[in-house]
Amino acid sequence: MVDISKLQKKAALVRKWCLVSTTNAGSGHPTSCLSAADLMTVLFNNYFQYNIANSAEPLNDRLIFSKGHAAPLLYSLFALSGAFDLKELLTLRKFGSRLEGHPTPEFPYAEVATGSLGQGLSIGAGMAYGSQKSEVRSQKSPRVYVLLGDGEMAEGSIWEAANFASYYSLNNLIAIVDVNRFGQSQETMFGDKVEEYTDRFSAFGWETIVIDGHNFKDIEKAFHSAVSKTSSKPFAIIAKTKKGKGVSFLEDQDGWHGKALKKEELERALKELGEVDEDLRFSLRLPIQKTQNTQSVGKSDWSDSQKVRRAGSSEFSEYSEKYKLGNEIATREVYGEVLAKIADKNPLIYALDGDVKNSTFAQEFKKAHPARFIECFIAEQNMVGVALGLSKREKIPFISTFAAFLTRAFDQIRMAAQSRANIKFVGSHAGVSIGEDGSSQMGLEDIAMFGTIPDSVIFHPCDSVSTVKILPLMLEHSGISYLRTLRPKTPVIYGEDEEFKIGGSKILRSSKSDLLTIVAAGITVHEALKAYELLKKEGILVRVVDAYSIKPLDFETLKQCINETMKQWIITVEDHYEHGGLGDFVLSALSSTGEHVEKMAVSKIPRSGTKDELLDDVGISARDIAQKVKLFL
Repeated sequence: MVDISKLQKKAALVRKWCLVSTTNAGSGHPTSCLSAADLMTVLFNNYFQYNIANSAEPLNDRLIFSKGHAAPLLYSLFALSGAFDLKELLTLRKFGSRLEGHPTPEFPYAEVATGSLGQGLSIGAGMAYGSQKSEVRSQKSPRVYVLLGDGEMAEGSIWEAANFASYYSLNNLIAIVDVNRFGQSQETMFGDKVEEYTDRFSAFGWETIVIDGHNFKDIEKAFHSAVSKTSSKPFAIIAKTKKGKGVSFLEDQDGWHGKALKKEELERALKELGEVDEDLRFSLRLPIQKTQNTQSVGKSDWSDSQKVRRAGSSEFSEYSEKYKLGNEIATREVYGEVLAKIADKNPLIYALDGDVKNSTFAQEFKKAHPARFIECFIAEQNMVGVALGLSKREKIPFISTFAAFLTRAFDQIRMAAQSRANIKFVGSHAGVSIGEDGSSQMGLEDIAMFGTIPDSVIFHPCDSVSTVKILPLMLEHSGISYLRTLRPKTPVIYGEDEEFKIGGSKILRSSKSDLLTIVAAGITVHEALKAYELLKKEGILVRVVDAYSIKPLDFETLKQCINETMKQWIITVEDHYEHGGLGDFVLSALSSTGEHVEKMAVSKIPRSGTKDELLDDVGISARDIAQKVKLFL
């Protein structure tokens, strides 16, 4: 029997703290909190299974506020569940507070950062997938609840996620759509026509239920249906609500989005809410089975970086014959095969693909570990969101697709960084060297994109040996790392005993008579080596450096080269647009030295053609490099 009276009292208390905290902050989105307060009150009162003393408990249910602007509601719910003192709600949006304007992992009960709309369902799908595939035995998968706003339902990534969730039968995923009719500046696309959302979710293969989001009997029935169903489908609760519910001058009124009440308005609103029982609290249900009774692989089992590194480098002997000096192999070919070998010893590694596995060679991972390979199809935004969810279930996701296609998911990538995610990205078909496919397929902005992410690591190996050695380094780095791979085959220039490191580089050609230094990465390393031979025939000696680690950059080696060369100049050569790439990283590193750096990069939109024609056309071929050196001299 549902105690409507008690639920109403608890919802009133939740509303009070949403209003008080936002007024005290002087900003926020109280009306967006009020519309979902009844829904979340029932969830926390009756269904949410969570060990409040251990937010990292693997068997906890998960709750994602995709409508992250309703953060005060999230904070109030956990405060009223005993997670922290209610007084902390008064620090909302203050500098140094963990209760930020939109949720971030600074708040320990929000595993991911949200607020950039349209991303929560993908993250929830990743968490739901990771929970289903975990090694937990004799236990139903923890449920993942995602609170969505009706405004963000216009985002394509929502429907990428809906498609993914039904395809993989994520029946532990429950979406709650708060249809309150208003967006930020106007009515949402479908207003209060809840059937529009029902039709869409149903068409994507979800079970759905439409309810009055302020009728506690309806809400109770919806959650009961969601958790007790036996089908393999994900579940969507479509709740018709009113923005600002509970306060007459806010309720269903346009123009209040993102506006905190003034003190006199707050007093009026609290009067309407009536006397609230400050002693009421939520008593969250504990997960059914304790962690110590499960058989799971914990993150701590693979936290030792040396153990992770050995899982890759020890396998090199298998490839020593294949990767002999002079053999020509594309770095993209190395990725899938070597990652599969590393994953033999690391059960946390998952590989995600965007229907290009036969081009990125992720298909080799699929052959070896089909249960840990996730085909995300042509939906890159959802793929990154799923990877974020997986990373929060203690998996180590590797995403691979064309470098160019990652650009459409940059918002998801930057939000993953804010979520403290541990995700490895691999972008193939980088630069004009891909050839005839043309500019739409060429990754020419990717280094700039990943370079903006704080604490990210960027690698661009030039041959198969360096790729083999760099892949384990990506595992050593906890956070966002990016590997740039090539479509054309390149000759092996390194022996199997070469060592590589994060922030390292290699001096490939040098003498005491070097005039200047050429710094390159990827395909341009080979062009620089060809230029070296052309110049040497004319009696001009230059130094050549392979900057395989673009971020962080090897400043010490650059400084050494400047000190040891006669002209103390550096020329950077890269198959990337001229801003935000290798050249800019070198310029930044040497900015305090005052040394001259000349950038050679792609300065125009390229066309179709052969690799050599295109390198020549955009001015980064061996001939162009040699000419640039002679021009300097």
